[in-house]
Amino acid sequence: MVYRFLLVSLTIEAILGEVSISARREKLNEMTKGSHLGDAYATTLDRMKAQKGGRSRLGMEALMWVSNSERPLHTSELCHALGVKIGSTDLDVENVPEIRAILGCALGLITVETSSSTVRFVHFTLQEYLSSNPGLFASPHSMIAEVCLTYLNFRCVRELSPNICPVPPAVPLIEYASCYWGKHLRREKTESLTRLALGLLVGFERHISSHLLWLHNHGDIDWQSVSFNRSSPKDFTGLHGAASFGIVEIVTALLAMKDWNINTRDVVGQTALAVAAIRGHEDVVRILLQLKDVDPNAADTEYYRTPLGWAVEGGHKGIVKLLLEREDINPNAADVEYGQTALWWAVQCGREGIVKLLLEREDITRDTADTMYGQTPLICAIEGGHEGIVKLLLERDDISPNAADAEHGQPALWWAVQSGREGVVRLLLQREDINPSTADAEYGQRALWWAAKGGHERIVKLLLEREDINPSAADAEYGQTPLWLAAKGGHEGIVKLLLEREDISPNTADAEYGRTSLMCATKEGHEAIVKLLLERRDTNPSAAEAECGQTSLWLAAKGGHGGIVRMLLEREDINPNTADTEYGRTPLWWASGGRHEGAVKWLLKPDTIVSINTVLLNIIQHRSSLLRRARMKEW
Repeated sequence: MVYRFLLVSLTIEAILGEVSISARREKLNEMTKGSHLGDAYATTLDRMKAQKGGRSRLGMEALMWVSNSERPLHTSELCHALGVKIGSTDLDVENVPEIRAILGCALGLITVETSSSTVRFVHFTLQEYLSSNPGLFASPHSMIAEVCLTYLNFRCVRELSPNICPVPPAVPLIEYASCYWGKHLRREKTESLTRLALGLLVGFERHISSHLLWLHNHGDIDWQSVSFNRSSPKDFTGLHGAASFGIVEIVTALLAMKDWNINTRDVVGQTALAVAAIRGHEDVVRILLQLKDVDPNAADTEYYRTPLGWAVEGGHKGIVKLLLEREDINPNAADVEYGQTALWWAVQCGREGIVKLLLEREDITRDTADTMYGQTPLICAIEGGHEGIVKLLLERDDISPNAADAEHGQPALWWAVQSGREGVVRLLLQREDINPSTADAEYGQRALWWAAKGGHERIVKLLLEREDINPSAADAEYGQTPLWLAAKGGHEGIVKLLLEREDISPNTADAEYGRTSLMCATKEGHEAIVKLLLERRDTNPSAAEAECGQTSLWLAAKGGHGGIVRMLLEREDINPNTADTEYGRTPLWWASGGRHEGAVKWLLKPDTIVSINTVLLNIIQHRSSLLRRARMKEW
C-alpha cells in the first residue's frame, strides 16, 4: 500500500521545492497533467537500480515485461515469466517470485488491476517515459521471446496432452508464450532464438501451443472454455506456425530440415500458404510459391476461400500480385457458400489497387454476381461508395451497367441514385448502353423516382437531360410519380425541374390515396410548391381524392394553411363550397372549426361565395362544448 503513494510523495517534494506560491501553483498544475513526471520516474529508477541482491534485476525485468508485452499480463503470467531460467530444461517452481515481491522491487511503479488481475503501470505516462528511453532495456523483445520459447520447451509443458482443457494453472504462461513468441522474435532475431523455435516447431502439431496458436488466430474463441475434443485443430504443423508469424528465416530452415507436405491442411482446411496470405506475410508467401508442389488454389473447408481470396480481403496487394503471377492460379475461384470471387471481395473491401490488378487479367470474369445477394461487382462498388472502382469497372466493355441484383432486381443506376452518389450516377450515364428508365423487379421503382423521393436535385437534373427518360413513370406498388414524391417531400427545386417538362402531367394521382401532387403539397403546407403547380394552367385545383372526396382547398383549410387557401381561391376554376364525400364538410367548416383565422379570412372575402351557416354552426358547437366543460368542473 505504501508504494501506491510513491508518485504522490515525489510530486509533493517537487512542488515544495519551488520558492514562491506562484511557482508552486504552476508546478502543481503541471504535475496534475502528467508533465515533469520524468524526474520522478528517473529518481525512482535510480533507487530501483541501487537495490541490493536480485531485487534490482527483478524490478527492472518486471518493468521490461509490462512495457513490451503484446497484451496486459495476468499476475501469474508475470510471476512465471520472471521465474524462467534461460537454458534450463524444466520449470523450477521455487524460482517463481510472488507478485508481492515483484511489486516491492518495482517500487510502486507497477500495480495490479483488481478487476482483471492484470498488472499495469501506476500512471500511463510511465509507458511514454520508458518508450522515450530505449536504452533502459537491452534487446527486450529477444529476451521475452527467449523466455517464451524456453518455457514452451520445458519438459513439463511438452508432456501436456494437446487436448487438455483448460490449460493447467501450474503453467499459466503457456497461452501468452504460444501466441506471441513469434511477434517478439520478428522484432529482434538471434541464432539462439532460431534454434529454440525450430526445437518447438518440429513435431509442433503434437504440442499444446499449436492448438493455442490456432485458436488465437481464429478470432474471438475462448481458448479456456472451448472443448478440445470437439474442435481442437489437427495438422496445424510447424510450417503453419512459422507461416503464421511470418518469420522467413525459420520457414526456410524448416523447409531444409525435412520433406514437408506443403499442402497439408489444418482442421479448417487452411494450408501454410493460406495462413501466410491471411496474415499478410509477403516474404513467406514468396518462398512457399517457389515450391513446385504448392497448390495456390487450395480452398479452406470453413469459408471455402483460396489464398488469393484471403489476400484480397486483407488488402495484401503484394501477395495478390505474387499469386496472380502464377500460371496455374484461378482468379475466378468463388467460395462455395456465397459465390464471392476475388474480384467481388476486392470491390466489397474497396481495394482499388487490387481491383486494377485483377482487371488486368484477360481471364477474369468481371460481371459475375455472388449467390448470397446476387450483386455484381459493379453494384457492390456502388453500394459501398467506391467511385474509383466504379470508374475502373465501367471502362470495361464487358461490364453491363444494366445488370440487376438477383434479390430485388435493382440495377446499378438504381443503387447509385438511391444512395445519392452523384459522381457514380454521372459515370453510369456516360455509358451509351445504360437504360435510365429500368425499374426494379420488386416495386417497379425507377432511378428518377428515387432521386425525387430523396431530394437529390442534381441527380434529377442529370437524369432529365437524357432523352430516353420518362419523367412521369410511377412505381408499380403505389402509383406515385416523381412529381408526386417531390411535391410531398417539399423538394422545390426538383418540382421546378419536373414542371419545366412539357411531357409531365401535374394531375396524376397516386393509386393508394388518389391524391394529386397539388394535394400532397397542400397537405404538407409547402406553399412555394403549391405556387409552382398553380402556375401551370393545366393543373386542376378542384380535383378531389378518390376515397373521401377531399380537394386541395379542403386540405389547406383543414391544415390552417392560409397562404395556400388564398392562392387556391385566386383560381377561377375552384369551388370554395365543395364538401368532402365522407362527412359532407366544406373547407370553411374545417377552417372555422379548427379556428384557423387566416384560412377563414380568405374564405369569407366579399368576392368568395360561401355558406355562412357553416361558420355559425361551428361557433354554436364550440360554445356548447365550453359550457358543458364548465358545468362539469363546477359539479
